[in-house]
Amino acid sequence: MKPAARAILAALALIGPLFAAGCAADDTSPAPPDQTDTFTFAISGDPSSLNPINTGDRWGLTTTNVVYSPLARVEADGTVRNELAESIEPAADGRSVTVKLKPDVVWSDGEPLTAADVVFTYTNKAVKDNGNADLLWIGDQPITATAVDALTVRFDLPEASAAALSNIATETYIIPQHIYGDVTDFSGAELEPLALGSGPYKLVEYQRGEYLRFEANELYYGGAPAIQHLVFRIVPNADSVKTALQTGEVDGASVSPSQVADLAGAPVDIHSYAQGRVGYLGVIEPRVPDLALRQALFFALDREEINLAAYLDPAYFENAYSILPPGNPYATTDLERYDQDVERARTLLAAAGLNPTLVLAYAASNAAQATQATIIQQQGAAAGITIELSALDGTALYEEVEKGADAPFDLFLGGYIMGIDPDAYSLLFRTAASANFFSYSNPVVDALFDQGLVELDDARRETIYGDIQRAIAGDAIFYPILDSFDNLAINQRVGGVAQAKLIPVYHFEDWSKFTLA
Repeated sequence: MKPAARAILAALALIGPLFAAGCAADDTSPAPPDQTDTFTFAISGDPSSLNPINTGDRWGLTTTNVVYSPLARVEADGTVRNELAESIEPAADGRSVTVKLKPDVVWSDGEPLTAADVVFTYTNKAVKDNGNADLLWIGDQPITATAVDALTVRFDLPEASAAALSNIATETYIIPQHIYGDVTDFSGAELEPLALGSGPYKLVEYQRGEYLRFEANELYYGGAPAIQHLVFRIVPNADSVKTALQTGEVDGASVSPSQVADLAGAPVDIHSYAQGRVGYLGVIEPRVPDLALRQALFFALDREEINLAAYLDPAYFENAYSILPPGNPYATTDLERYDQDVERARTLLAAAGLNPTLVLAYAASNAAQATQATIIQQQGAAAGITIELSALDGTALYEEVEKGADAPFDLFLGGYIMGIDPDAYSLLFRTAASANFFSYSNPVVDALFDQGLVELDDARRETIYGDIQRAIAGDAIFYPILDSFDNLAINQRVGGVAQAKLIPVYHFEDWSKFTLA
């Protein structure tokens, strides 16, 4: 499975292979967090990849965001904020985008960052064999990049695309051509030499299963970080994370709602925010071909009860009703929401003469999914649907889902974070798309995605993507459950949280803004 597709299904959980990149030979531990020059953040596992061309899991992306920089970012409200780019100008006909780079930006080794680096990065990113190219293609043609001059890049599109600004500006973190120009295959999980970028920190040491150590990039275009050292300490066990926060062994970590209460009295502040995530119950369509059965299942469910059982309090989630997260500007609730109606579920089953048994798979290590699965089983039984539970290892679950109709289950729990532009969601619901884990196919939905991609008028795009959401809801292959909030526990000695800015996936937009008391 491609790294990007795996991350979508796993809600950016860490499931990739472990590897060492530039590992030190000795047993040196990272600097203790009580030093005034080190911020230690706990992560739950090794990055699946330290290669910005193909990384797709949460910790791979978080590391990439620390070491490298994109041309721009799309904020939660859909606005674009420039990073390496000084300006980004789409052509009126939607067939090209011209990017001017900020002058005097340098890599952490002091070499200038130029248009050649951008072209080099995007050219390799668009190679499908490298593993993460989908959003840089339109139909069967890639978006191409050309250096106009030392600080100007023109991106040419095979056809007009309203999604191109988002995909071009924010899809890729730029890598230096003078360091990696001789690499011929970017499909691997590591780059040699050890990661060198233009971000706020330099990765200087990686001990697999233990930690990643970073040093401040004094040449960072956003200003030298106030904290000299950053450490990502790998702590897979949630109870160990809680203890480390209570004792001050780590300065920050993502915690579950149940752990928030346990941390009362600890020297930490909790920062909760929406991730722009959709957690869902997915149906593998060829295994459950009867629409009446799929609809009956959805009417049997009560998402509020499911969410309260798994996340304890509405402060930690928002109910979802669409393929788009609740906060997405294109999301609509003008669709079939499948509010619980047990009698309607029973009527549908009786009319179709059904007495069904379905198998629901979930990740055994995910406590929230285990709770959700149990409640779904109980709610299904109340409507006359027998649901058998299958708890699988995370990696095994994703490998089985890829088999489609040959998977040993009918339903599965998953989640994704796809960003603002609604075209990104075509990767999940277009026929045969790379992350279409539902084996779903609807020619009407495919045609609407085609229309939305090339439509330049935002009001008409909103109508098109509203129709897409309604069509997919009507087909009952995807039951949206919630946007689960990220809860970050940060030691009270750490300042600059607001300036670092909480964002989905990466936790923080700019790690250079932290200070230590």
